[in-house]
Amino acid sequence: MAELAQSGLEASTSRKNTSSDEVMEIDCQPEESIVSSFDEDCVELGDVKDMRLEAEAVVNDVLFAVGEMHVSQSLNSASDVAYINVETREGNRYCLELTEAGLRVVGHAFDQVNEDLSTQYHETVYSLLDTLSPGYREAFGNALLQRLERLKQNGH
Repeated sequence: MAELAQSGLEASTSRKNTSSDEVMEIDCQPEESIVSSFDEDCVELGDVKDMRLEAEAVVNDVLFAVGEMHVSQSLNSASDVAYINVETREGNRYCLELTEAGLRVVGHAFDQVNEDLSTQYHETVYSLLDTLSPGYREAFGNALLQRLERLKQNGH
């Protein structure tokens, strides 16, 4: 099964740029089926991220430095997109979209997606919150100082 999954990975990575007179090169036959363990193999290899799991990790990483934060239960998340509701320490509420491109604000209320909003993607939740919330920046800095103090006290 791992061989089939591997050949599927090769097929997705070995395609050439094609123009109208070139032929696409594929390493597997179209009739080959992709086995059910393909997704598990990719996750083990780190090739595919499930955005729902990523969103939970994002929330757990910064929950200490915001007023409220949770993965949206009413907006449909999928393996390629997840939505996170966050309330900053200043009381501002946002709906964030998490994709492979990063995180961005898609609404100014919980569970709200405004298609007309074109906001910048941030590679990390830290960068995004740093631009949205001075309170986050302060809480993060204080947590960092406390951690450094503990390390210093423990002789590291």
